[in-house]
Amino acid sequence: MKNIIYILSFFLFTSISFAQTKSYQLSSHILDISTGTAAPDVSITLHKMNKDKSWTIVSTHKTDKNGRVTDFLPYAKMDNDGIYKLTFETYPYFEKKKVDSFYPFVEVVFSIKGQEHFHVPITISPFGYSTYRGN
Repeated sequence: MKNIIYILSFFLFTSISFAQTKSYQLSSHILDISTGTAAPDVSITLHKMNKDKSWTIVSTHKTDKNGRVTDFLPYAKMDNDGIYKLTFETYPYFEKKKVDSFYPFVEVVFSIKGQEHFHVPITISPFGYSTYRGN
């Protein structure tokens, strides 16, 4: 019985700790596929494209120990529709690990339409990256 309670508590804690907050419309996650682990302490900057195609910085955060940022782009009374860019500062991450890398940063451009939650994760390695729309 103790084991069942422990297992259920673990899954409950895990699902709560990784759940996206309902106060923010955008989150991200970085996984280092060269090590199979999360990428902590990586700076990520969110930009929004202006009508003249220039970019305005919205906010900058660092990934937590699980490689996540869950609090980009608060839900607003007005909509957050638009074109956005996340800039992931990957060079300092690999430099700290004393690993040579090819990409000094990764930029991912995407559009937000509507009020649903958007999750933009990336996988990185010293010589490649990939992204997709997560949930």
